Amino acid sequence: MAAMDFQVVVLAGGNSKELAPLVSKDVPDALLPVANRPVLSFVLELLEASNLKDLIVVVEGKDAALKVGGWISGAYADRLNVEVAAVAEDVGTAGALRAVAHRLTASDIMVVSGDLVSDVPPGAVAAAHRRQDAVVTALLCSPPAIGTSETGSSGGKDKAKKRGSYSVIGLDCTRQFLLFLASGTEVEKDVRVRKTILRAAGQLELRSDLMDAHLYTFKRVVLQEVLDQNPTFHSIKQDVLPYLVKTQLNSELLSNQRAQTEETSNEKLTAQNSRSWLYEHLGIITPGISEGPQSGSNDSGGSPKKIHKCCAYIAGKNKYCARLNSIQAFSDINRDVIGEVNHLLGYSFSDHGNLIHPSAELGSKTTIGNQCMLGEGSKLGDKCSVKRSVIGRHCRIGSGVKIVNSVVMDHVTIEDGCLVQGSVVCSNVQLQERASLKDCQVGAGYVVTGGSEHRSELIARK
Repeated sequence: MAAMDFQVVVLAGGNSKELAPLVSKDVPDALLPVANRPVLSFVLELLEASNLKDLIVVVEGKDAALKVGGWISGAYADRLNVEVAAVAEDVGTAGALRAVAHRLTASDIMVVSGDLVSDVPPGAVAAAHRRQDAVVTALLCSPPAIGTSETGSSGGKDKAKKRGSYSVIGLDCTRQFLLFLASGTEVEKDVRVRKTILRAAGQLELRSDLMDAHLYTFKRVVLQEVLDQNPTFHSIKQDVLPYLVKTQLNSELLSNQRAQTEETSNEKLTAQNSRSWLYEHLGIITPGISEGPQSGSNDSGGSPKKIHKCCAYIAGKNKYCARLNSIQAFSDINRDVIGEVNHLLGYSFSDHGNLIHPSAELGSKTTIGNQCMLGEGSKLGDKCSVKRSVIGRHCRIGSGVKIVNSVVMDHVTIEDGCLVQGSVVCSNVQLQERASLKDCQVGAGYVVTGGSEHRSELIARK
């Protein structure tokens, strides 16, 4: 794929309340560390691998945009063509697109969340979009399973659970076309499918085992028209995508046929004929289906209404797809990328299944288990134990410290005899001697008093 075929808009957020106290003025959403590198780097390198290099990175808030822009200019100066745009906070994903709409000139626009960690090639989604001549193509994935640890806080009963954003998704029999979508609070109610869809599709496969990965490809002119005509639309997932899915079958053909069906029973529209119409307008030839009305035809003799296609790209079950949109997801993704999906990092792990920077120092009888990462310049004392955890750069860890199923960011000091289990410890935190944390989040720069015990607490400066 040529580099300029698509423009890409990366929605990189700002300082999400859902991620407090992990995010701060110094560490906005996009720069939260996953395996000691900003989460945004995973999306940028995924796009680069598909030769999608013309990017607009949209950040909520000027201060956050300066932080993100400064990091990108240092890390990707000679690799990507990136423009960083600051927008108002809480503007929503649809609002963020409106704010940069005047900068979009390509025929197709890919929109991707900056918190996506995945190995699904965006180029494959873009190619499917072009092949089907769709107005929108959405990436759908199986949610990653919640991993468990024998020493972690998750019980074995959680092992089969999935995490992610659940939706009810309606697909045609080829599983290429997106015909129905319900998400969020809609899923908690009775799900209702319009008769128009059932008549047109003949059969509809409803799926609740797929998550919306927040990677979409749009025809630019259609996207801009929808945003312009619907100024109250706030969210791509909740507003723009459902609108496009619902309106794709609102042709004059179906309206007239539905009216005739309601008026006379002897001119009943058969599912087979309507299904034939659907597959003709979607460009699919299905054996065994009789010829029906032609796409774009109009029984009343007037000009046909526009008909558009909404498509789905369903990633294989062996692909990884997760979004860092909660504290739990932050812990899960950090664990995953140093464990079962460590190929996402592109590093060579040791024979022991861990990654220890050559400059790190380990004391006598200190053990670093498999699926662990130890950053540059960090130093551990004697008789420490680290299991399934990420430790950042330039940390100072005393003797007899146990760290289990946790993330410790940069420049953290942990004194002798401390226990850190199932927790996230942000940068520049100090844990005084024999402090104990279990299932906690400690905000940047906090000092945890020696000998104190904390369970399931959010600990941060006011």
